[in-house]
Amino acid sequence: MTLRQTQSILHTWSGLLFGWILFGIFLAGTVSFWRDEISRWTRPELAAAIDRSATLDGAVRFLSAKAPGAKGWTIALPNARGAGTLASWQPQPKPGEKPRARRGRDNQQWIDGQGRPVTVRATRGGDFFYRLHFDLYYVPVYWARCFVGLCAMFMLVAIISGVITHKKIFKDFFTFRPRKGQRSWLDGHNATAVLALPFHFMITFTGLVTLMGMYMPWGAIANYGSMPAFYAAQSPRDRSIERSAPAPVPALAPLVAAAEAQWGAGSRAATVRLIKPGGVAQQIIILRGAADRVAASDQPIRFDGTGRMVQGVQAEGAGRVTRDALIGLHAGRFADLMLRWLYCLSSLAGTLMVASGLILWTVKRRERLPDPARPHLGFRIVERLNIAFVGGMPLAMTGFLWANRLLPLATRARADAEVNMMFLTWALAILWTLAAPRRTAWTGLLMASALSLFGLPILDLIRADHGLFVSIARGDMVMAAINLAFLVLALAFAWMARTAWRRSGAVPGKARRVRLQAAAAQ
Repeated sequence: MTLRQTQSILHTWSGLLFGWILFGIFLAGTVSFWRDEISRWTRPELAAAIDRSATLDGAVRFLSAKAPGAKGWTIALPNARGAGTLASWQPQPKPGEKPRARRGRDNQQWIDGQGRPVTVRATRGGDFFYRLHFDLYYVPVYWARCFVGLCAMFMLVAIISGVITHKKIFKDFFTFRPRKGQRSWLDGHNATAVLALPFHFMITFTGLVTLMGMYMPWGAIANYGSMPAFYAAQSPRDRSIERSAPAPVPALAPLVAAAEAQWGAGSRAATVRLIKPGGVAQQIIILRGAADRVAASDQPIRFDGTGRMVQGVQAEGAGRVTRDALIGLHAGRFADLMLRWLYCLSSLAGTLMVASGLILWTVKRRERLPDPARPHLGFRIVERLNIAFVGGMPLAMTGFLWANRLLPLATRARADAEVNMMFLTWALAILWTLAAPRRTAWTGLLMASALSLFGLPILDLIRADHGLFVSIARGDMVMAAINLAFLVLALAFAWMARTAWRRSGAVPGKARRVRLQAAAAQ
């Protein structure tokens, strides 16, 4: 076989065997570019107005009353895309208590734009989709990341082998032949692949870089002895501070402004940490946000208990800056609105590339079957997996959003219940996939996604005071934009459902009819 033929086989099977998981990774990753906006939508109790000074003062008042003897406080400030401030505290360990046991304590509180504590529904928000695209769910994190890394490596193989296979790939990018069956699917697959080919390569490679210490630890172990020692050298822990005589917490807003002046114009603080707060020996650490630069490092600046700066911006080595820049490129947190849309559309092209490749496998081989109405078992498995993932996963994600709105606020472990509802919706979609005919299965899931997305803004209009028109009147454009996006996506899924119904019922092409007639004559 020629090089192109061998690469074609490699491209086909590397894409098929890992394609369903890659579709889920790409889809969840695409949604994650709007992580903050989705988190805003899932917590409608938070006001959009932000007064940073009042918020910080309110967080300190709350933490001073709620956790005066805590080991530390953390105040996570909102960015321009979100609302509300999350104040949390690290409790003092109980005698004999393991560190993992402390994670389950109720140790956080949302603060509104006026610095007052506010009750917010328990939800993972947009962070769930962000974690899903590399941690999966119901799977130990270590093994999930190993599997996702393996999928990413095969994605690189599929990208490179695809470029080698399609010698006319750039010419084919400008060619689309609708209603041509296999030819149309191949044209669509080529177009979505070439449209954002540099992005596909970048996002896959940098995804591996983000977890390179886990995938390839040998260099760090050879130089530092162990991975914990390597991480300790990269990010030294705060030295232990003994509890000291009581002292007031200094005003935090001027310290945040001083830290931002150190970082430079356009920078914004993301987090304020206090170690042993409320004592003479307390320390305040301010961490930088990632919205103003590509390299995603927090560049901590330290102040003592009197508000005097004791550590400014530290020099960073070239290796760390390179790693942080590659991670920043992958996450896209530095992107403004226009660039984030470019990220999103490029990632959506990658999602469609994977989906069209999976569907092309079945379309291409259906033409070769002796009887398309009675395919063999392997073909049926691939076809049903395509429907379950490509058609079922978007519907499952809307199940998460519906659970956010419909579950009672007092539900026990409510955040977990939202996630469980998503996977329950997906399980029902899989059962529908197995029970319904192919044409009905595709159309039913796509139309269900359309109706589900259309219903979300309608539900907000009926049940809440944060619907589309109310949000526009208040100037809360993030909430309004998310609801408008649901309506646009609903139209897109309705169009796909209509197209799937019409195309899946099409008669075989001329070549296929000739083969069927020849087989019947024999």
